[in-house]
Amino acid sequence: MTTRKKAVGRQTKETDVKITLALDGVGQHSINTGIGFLDHMLNHIAVHGLFDLTVRATGDLHVDAHHTVEDVALTLGRAFDQALGDRAGIVRTGSAHVPMDETLAFVAVDLAGRPYCVTEIEWAGHTVGGLPVTLIPHFLESFAVAARANVHARVLYGRDDHHKAEALFKALGRALDAAARLDPRRGGAIPSTKGTL
Repeated sequence: MTTRKKAVGRQTKETDVKITLALDGVGQHSINTGIGFLDHMLNHIAVHGLFDLTVRATGDLHVDAHHTVEDVALTLGRAFDQALGDRAGIVRTGSAHVPMDETLAFVAVDLAGRPYCVTEIEWAGHTVGGLPVTLIPHFLESFAVAARANVHARVLYGRDDHHKAEALFKALGRALDAAARLDPRRGGAIPSTKGTL
């Protein structure tokens, strides 16, 4: 099997991000973005998606978290895009419902090569774990663009914002794992009637 692993970096005047990603991993992870809650969410993508993931990021956190969150999402999306290669033989679509106590979240992804993101999340407050809640859909949107993927994410119900975010990121990991898996029945064919993604 071809090794589906990539190391990707992004450096700007605002941030410096380095990510290594192995799609066919076991969930090993080492993550430090300088934003504790973002680290916690990325841990869930790795553990529940069974991706081996290393993230190192520094950014202008004296301004706010926006640039770091956005650039981590873009770099992670690019790592997925590059690790998938031409996407031959993959399942392509995946989805997951994940409960966490009183909360239920749903994420569906299509690794179609076309970026699009839809989020439906109602938050109780303005921040969660010190992170502005507006940056969570922005993370998903930025990831979808760079990964060239459809990402649809919903919190169906819940009260606690921490539970909502955690369930979403667990579901994202599960959905990405399902979509990125190699399907032996495809025999390496592109999963599209067009013959290309």
